[in-house]
Amino acid sequence: MTSHHVEPDAVVVLTDTGRMKIQVLGPEIMRVVQTRQDRFGTAESLMILPAPAAAPQVAEVDGGLLVSTSALRLRIDALSGAFTWTDSSGRLLVREPHDGAPTRTLEEVLVHRPLRAADARITNARGADGPKAVTEAVPRIVDRTAYSTTLRLELAEGEAIYGLGQHEEGILDYRGHQQYLYQQNLKVAAPVIVSTAGYGMLWDSCAFASFTDDRDGTRFWTETDDELDYYFILGPEIDAIVGRIRTLTGQVPPLPRWALGYFQSKEHYASQEELVEIAREHRRRDIPLDCVVQDWKSWTGELWGQKSFDPIRYPDPSSLCADLHALNTRLMVSVWPTMHNDGPDQVEMRERGHLLGNDATYDAFNADARKLYWKQADEGYFRFGVDAWWTDCTEPFEADWNGTVKPDAATRARINTDESKKYLDAEHLNAYALLHTRGLYEGQRGADPHRRPVVLTRSGSPGQQRYGAVTWSGDVTATWATLRAQIADGLNFCMTGNPRWSCDIGGFFVDRKEPWFWRGDFPAGCDDLGYRELYVRWLQFAAFLPMFRSHGTDTPREPWRFGDVGDTTYETILAFIRLRYRLLPYLYTLQGWEAHRGYTGMRALAFDFRGDPAVYDIDDQLMIGPALMICPVTEPMYFGPGPTPITDSARARQVYLPAGCDWYDFWTGERHTGGRTIHAAAPLEHMPVFVRAGSVLPLGPVMSHADEMPDAPLEVRVYPGADGRFDLYDDAGDGFGYEEGEFTFTSLRWSDAEGRFLVEASTGAGGGTPAHRDFRPVVVGTRGGLGSSELTTDDSTVHYRGQPVSRLIK
Repeated sequence: MTSHHVEPDAVVVLTDTGRMKIQVLGPEIMRVVQTRQDRFGTAESLMILPAPAAAPQVAEVDGGLLVSTSALRLRIDALSGAFTWTDSSGRLLVREPHDGAPTRTLEEVLVHRPLRAADARITNARGADGPKAVTEAVPRIVDRTAYSTTLRLELAEGEAIYGLGQHEEGILDYRGHQQYLYQQNLKVAAPVIVSTAGYGMLWDSCAFASFTDDRDGTRFWTETDDELDYYFILGPEIDAIVGRIRTLTGQVPPLPRWALGYFQSKEHYASQEELVEIAREHRRRDIPLDCVVQDWKSWTGELWGQKSFDPIRYPDPSSLCADLHALNTRLMVSVWPTMHNDGPDQVEMRERGHLLGNDATYDAFNADARKLYWKQADEGYFRFGVDAWWTDCTEPFEADWNGTVKPDAATRARINTDESKKYLDAEHLNAYALLHTRGLYEGQRGADPHRRPVVLTRSGSPGQQRYGAVTWSGDVTATWATLRAQIADGLNFCMTGNPRWSCDIGGFFVDRKEPWFWRGDFPAGCDDLGYRELYVRWLQFAAFLPMFRSHGTDTPREPWRFGDVGDTTYETILAFIRLRYRLLPYLYTLQGWEAHRGYTGMRALAFDFRGDPAVYDIDDQLMIGPALMICPVTEPMYFGPGPTPITDSARARQVYLPAGCDWYDFWTGERHTGGRTIHAAAPLEHMPVFVRAGSVLPLGPVMSHADEMPDAPLEVRVYPGADGRFDLYDDAGDGFGYEEGEFTFTSLRWSDAEGRFLVEASTGAGGGTPAHRDFRPVVVGTRGGLGSSELTTDDSTVHYRGQPVSRLIK
């Protein structure tokens, strides 16, 4: 460090290796930019939203420079330039190594731009994702000079690190691990880390990157960036960290109410008649349903990626949507960024110059191309009444899904990123899905300002949450190990800004075939009793997720494929679908909190119990909101491969109850002391679920579809042992009135000392009025759980605006 000066929006520090600026984006957020150029870059970020910055307070101190806000301090060592981050009280958050070696390095790299060669040979092949158009090596020119950046950190003993997106290994705490960050089927790259020490870091980078924590220390590396550019975020609680990530990258719009219901899908329904019949069969069987999904091949013949219905199999799209809507069912359709075989959409894109170098994938980085893509989606689907978008293959340049042996992690990273660089700027490899989603979201809002977009995508980036995106985990395999890995994968994804994550219930690939990725354990599909057990356990987990969706290939997925009426598997599937609908008031409130309060509904245990180190690496339990801890069953208890009956299973699983509170068994009402491990009963009919003492849990009745929720009376379960409060959220269920304050929070409060339940209504900022609901409180005790017949009445009363409205049940 040689000198510094303060500008209106930054303090600029000059060093022997370039210049650095530090900005304040709030008391708990600082931005650090370092470059070897004479000036800082001015390019608009794809990930970070524009926001005013200010210069921090700066003081020269013994041995260095102190840069601070009212909450956060950065000390820069005068000799080494190493950083030390603390809070305003001086508590150490993290520091860079003070070992004399550079802690932040920028190594010059050349960025090449591929030229579109008119005579480049394009090879068309068929893969698991359908056709692939791959071009041979094309001429490239040097476009500019950029940098490969590395930041070194010195982590504390016992500190856990989360984030980085969603990958396939099932790692929760990244201490002692390496992870490559690039977009691919099964992978979502998010350059974010969140620490139990009370801080987070967000790199403004869409390049190939990696995180490494090993015997040589901790390093975050990016391959191609104009500058080293990151944000340091103080919590200290994880909710605050993730909320501030959204302050930088965008808030989360609520999904329409129906999108929290059950989605029925498979690969794939083949006609208009079949789609409507699936909805009718759900209604005949009294199975709740809100959406059916049309996977790929809705187009004509081999016109892959064409955004229109085949007129033979879907002769009247308007009637298709109208018939489904009459059954209170929505339609989601699969749309692809790639187009093949000279369909009308591909030809139109080509004529406008909007296709990338493989002549098949549209250029989502081009605003005009995004507008054309929406025009095609509107004309082919939306104008008929289609309700939601499934944006498959949003990392369109995979190159490793072939062969019988899975390549090692480093090889996979190299061959996939090399393939993407044939078509995309190396600095933007991980941003394709972000821009693709933006085009659909903005297109639909412009076409119909009364319907909230629902976009399901296979890839993602920080910032994608502002476009209403739900990301699912890709084409996973039907194995017990995969089910377990999904839990940690989803939890880390939700740490990076987007709280909306989902997965294919039952795994996508069920059969066992030759490619390395097609290695399910159940060739007989839903006829295999072992697969039925796995499917039930997967569905129990998914019934609590932000999107509840069954999907996959190799075998049907409708509930009646898994047994007859009266069979345990069939009845359990129905019971958990129905439970999902009973939980809708709770789950819809969580997404209201996400939209208005920066909350995260799907939560690693460290969100709520950061003070209990025992939870840091528990990768098979999670919180859903403030009340519910779900404990998925991730190993077979009834059938092994074959299927071979398992006769010695205890049909229970180990559960850690976090310290600091008591816990209630959701099914029985039995109360347990926290801070210990128990063996929880786990017959096929039940997944262990526990409720934190002091919780106020609203439950609706069983519904056939989500739009029945607004008028439904609510049973409010109170779990004694602490004071409790739940701010019940409501709005119109669709549209954007919530942006103008048309929403309500109704406070449901429990005073444990008084044994008293109160309802206090408040309105939204724009004058929303509270819903007039029938609240039916139930105090859960050790003698009674769900539906207990032993509940009795005492003389306590419930008050709404000072008036008694019903009796309190204990």
